Parts: sequence; C-alpha cells; structure tokens
Amino acid sequence: MKILITGINGFVGSNFTNNWWKNHTLFGLDIKQMEKQGVAKTFSWDELGKLPQLDAIVHLAGKAHDTKRQSEAKVYFDVNTGLTQKIFDYFLQSDAKTFIFFSSVKAAVDIVPGDVLTENVAPYPVGPYGESKIRAEEYLLSKKAEADAKQKKVYILRPCMIHGPGNKGNLNLLYNVVSKGIPWPLGEFENHRSFCSIDNISYVVEQLIVKENIESGIYHVGDDDPLSTNELIQLISESVGKKAHIWKLSKSLMNFAASFGGVLHLPLNKERLKKLTENYVVSNEKIKRALGIDKMPVTAYDGMRKTLESFK
Repeated sequence: MKILITGINGFVGSNFTNNWWKNHTLFGLDIKQMEKQGVAKTFSWDELGKLPQLDAIVHLAGKAHDTKRQSEAKVYFDVNTGLTQKIFDYFLQSDAKTFIFFSSVKAAVDIVPGDVLTENVAPYPVGPYGESKIRAEEYLLSKKAEADAKQKKVYILRPCMIHGPGNKGNLNLLYNVVSKGIPWPLGEFENHRSFCSIDNISYVVEQLIVKENIESGIYHVGDDDPLSTNELIQLISESVGKKAHIWKLSKSLMNFAASFGGVLHLPLNKERLKKLTENYVVSNEKIKRALGIDKMPVTAYDGMRKTLESFK
C-alpha cells in the first residue's frame, strides 16, 4: 500500500514508520523535511499538489494537549481543525480510498460519565484542545455523503494516552519521580485509567488500511485493561529495580491538604488532586468487533513494560 502519514516525524509517526516500512511504501507530510529510513519522500504542506497517487492517508499532525495551559486557543483551532480540513479536502479529490484521522478521547469528554466511556457518549469537550478536535470530527462527518458516494472509507480514531519508545509527557514525569524513590502519597485512591500501547494502535491503523470490509465511523482505541496509578508505580519501580513507595494516607487528609495547596500555591491543589485520582476508563470493544479480534495484540502490562524500558 502507498500510505501518506502527516506529522510523520513525531512520536507516533516515527513508530508507525518503524513498524510499516517493510510492507508498505510510505510518504510523509510534515513541517520539517528530513531523510528517514523507510520513507520514500517527505513533503511540506505547501506541496499537496506534488503528492503521488496514494491508497491511504493517516492524519497525525496536530497540536498536542498542553497540560500547562500556556498555548493560545487559536493555535489549536488553526492546527487541529484547519489542517484537518485542508488534508481531508485533498483526500476527497484524490485517488486515495482510506482516511484515518487521529482525534482524541478528550474530544469526547474531559470526565467519563459513568464507569466506561463508549462511542455512544454525547461529546462535551472541555478546553481548546478537545474542542478543536471535535470541530475537526464534525467537518469530516459533514462530508460523509460525498465520501460514501466516492466509495471512500473515513475513520475517526479517539485513542487513549498513547505510549511507547520516544514518548514524552506526563508518563515520563511520573517515571522520573518514582525512579528517584520519592513516595507516592495517594495510594488510598484506587483510580483506573486506560492507556494505549503504540504497538496496539499501530496494529489497528494498519488493519483499517489493508482490510476492505470495516465500516467507516468513530472508534475508541486503547489497551484491553486499564491500569491503576498504584499498578503503574509498581511497574515503574520494577523497571528501575527499586521498591515501590506507596503511602496510603487517608483521603480526607489529602483533600484537606489540597484545599490549602490552592491558597498557598503548592504543587497539590484541589484541581490537581482530582486529575491525579479520577477514573478514565475507555471501552475498545467496538474496534475489536470491527477487526474481528477478541484481544489486542499486546497486553496493557507488556506494552507499559516496553515503554518503561525505553526510558532508561
């Protein structure tokens, strides 16, 4: 297959390249053009007219979620919405038959209503990152009739937090804290979160490209089992050969400390405590049914161990 990957030089694009280049002809679309093993050629966004005939487009390029909230809202909409509209308009006029857009579970909701997040949820994103992603989704869905008429497949993927070799983000921060032997004081909160191994998302996307009978639509993607923060700290400790220091201080005490943290501008405040201890469990049943599989290729534990080993 001839596949175009936008944002090919990023974390996800680089891993896709490593996994696919032996079986497919890969092209890139990115801000920076650089030679890369397995990539036939990388184009700039001003060179859409020079792209070769393609079978599929995987749209990864986007403005990542800024947890420090230092990015202006306009940047999210210019990149996450605007670039998506631009490349999708190109797709509709091209010979390519498959378009895969990387949205996010944060385009659905910031807080999971109930126990598990499914594709049936009414989207209610919070903040410019999720809002810009949902606007892009809406644009693609508004063009569904045109895509169907041309027998083109359009997949909107909402992955959980993707991790793997080359990953940078909150997982790295937690790794650095635990690897230094700093105790985790929130052990009394048994919260669970869904993650997504780069190997599992790579498998899913490739299957959507090579198989012809998978229905267009929105699909959540994640590992089969969620991990609790306590389990994650245990895995990190094992990877660095240290004993896990998990303190199970009472919830009332931590809530009391967090209430003062906001007033005194300390690292732990009510909002941060909520984010650190909330559940965010996502169902992957729909995508597994579509692919005809019972389990993802990589377990949540094996995928996380591989990622943590890459941090060393």
